[in-house]
Amino acid sequence: VQLQASGGGLVQAGGSLRLSCAASGRTFSAYAMGWFRQAPGKEREFVASISWSITVYYADSVKGRFTISRDNAKNAVYLQMNSLKPEDSAVYYCAAGPRGLTPSYQDEYDYWGQGTQVTVSS
Repeated sequence: VQLQASGGGLVQAGGSLRLSCAASGRTFSAYAMGWFRQAPGKEREFVASISWSITVYYADSVKGRFTISRDNAKNAVYLQMNSLKPEDSAVYYCAAGPRGLTPSYQDEYDYWGQGTQVTVSS
């Protein structure tokens, strides 16, 4: 599976962005998909995930503001980010892993996209 993330950019605090992750491969629907982010000087952290059965999980820091979704017909996963804060600034990565993985465990994801930069100005 190859993943291509896009949709990042510069936005003011309180604004919105929608990230997209396009996946190759015919078995996309079988994968759990996740979004992670890494800010300068910090470790990469879990943001959100969506399972093959559309079960979703969110980091506490983004609950109520971010929404993850997937479109298996388009081999794509999305991250709608609303009410953005400066602390949301980071490189955002999409990832794919097998069914049954622990959503927030990075090591359980097998495939990673190249990342897209999100910058939120105050």
